[in-house]
Amino acid sequence: MAWHAIYTRARWEKKVYQQLLEKDIETYLPLRKTLKQWSDRKKWVEEPLFRSYIFVNVEPDSYFEALNVQGAMRYVTIRGKACVIPQQQIDAVKLFLEQDGEILSHEITLEKHSEVEIIAGVLQGLKGVVKEIGNSNRVYILIESVGRMVSVEIPGNNLRPVSSVNRKHDKI
Repeated sequence: MAWHAIYTRARWEKKVYQQLLEKDIETYLPLRKTLKQWSDRKKWVEEPLFRSYIFVNVEPDSYFEALNVQGAMRYVTIRGKACVIPQQQIDAVKLFLEQDGEILSHEITLEKHSEVEIIAGVLQGLKGVVKEIGNSNRVYILIESVGRMVSVEIPGNNLRPVSSVNRKHDKI
């Protein structure tokens, strides 16, 4: 069995997920809680971490059966072949979403649009670009995942500017 990403119709991720479960196909839909604000109220909602993507762990003989649900468009491919996603990456996404967003007081000196490296947590070693610096030491960065840019909220103390990465070996 191997994990693959299926591209879905816009906002059909949860419907496709349910249909795949009904077919007994191992499926993973990473969801994150987001505070949505309307003109009259605020509400916490669960929305997909990767919009229009869902993950399936299928045997070669049920490969096409996973696409035979309403809203499933196609497998994510590279050069015509469905991308195989290593179990470690699926586990890392699960761990990232389970991680308690612990906020530590730590002064950060990051600027919008600067390149940073994640130095702690399950995404350690990945690089991204600062999209926004939020309240309570939270930083929103863009990282590339599954061939798309994804916005991730990370404690500022888990980041460092890429320029300091290059200078860490200057002193002997």
